Amino acid sequence: MTRLSYDLHIHSCLSPCGDDESTPANIVGMAKVIGLDLIALTDHSSCKNCPAFAAAADAYGMRVLFGMELTTAEEVHVLCYFATLDDAMAFDAYVYGHLPDIPNVPAFFGNQYIYGSDDTITGTELKLLISATDIPFDAVYDLVCSYHGIMVPAHITKATTSLLGNLGFIPDGSKFTCIELKNKAEWSVLQNTYPHLKHCNMITSSDAHDLNSLNEPVNFLEVKDKSTISILESIALA
Repeated sequence: MTRLSYDLHIHSCLSPCGDDESTPANIVGMAKVIGLDLIALTDHSSCKNCPAFAAAADAYGMRVLFGMELTTAEEVHVLCYFATLDDAMAFDAYVYGHLPDIPNVPAFFGNQYIYGSDDTITGTELKLLISATDIPFDAVYDLVCSYHGIMVPAHITKATTSLLGNLGFIPDGSKFTCIELKNKAEWSVLQNTYPHLKHCNMITSSDAHDLNSLNEPVNFLEVKDKSTISILESIALA
């Protein structure tokens, strides 16, 4: 088994709440300086900065996952991780069709910059990415699986935009096998309160919206090897 330090919830300047300095290349570079082994880019309802993220990862020799923080119809945030960049971009195209046509107002919400592999701005996303999609929570597991990915309900005890904060319960028939939890001290209580969680893994990430908020290398995954498939299997207890 191999031990990898990780931060799997990071926003770039594509997320309207993300800092403009959080370009894909800057994120990868900061993670390298900090000493992280594995990071994921998880912008709100978009993977459009993942190609630039992939180019930066190749340049820095950093292991990465391509992801998204999807907002469901119930305004529950769900982290989605994919086996390949192609899978992530195909999922991005699907989700884009399920975002409402609400325009971003940069002066109010923030910029939504798309970057190229040369770390320059190539475009701006016009739809407001923090809007709720029309994808229901109970459809996410099978949907993400169809793109060879896994789902992880984000920051589940957060008062807003979380599974327990928004729904107040875990729906019957839920299939997810990992959750994200900000405060690891809550884990045993949650498992005793919600039987479904007794069969789940738990990860802790920064939800960083600026470069200074990335986690130090204090959280670890045990993986069979460093392949993307092995990493996803370790997260999802597959």
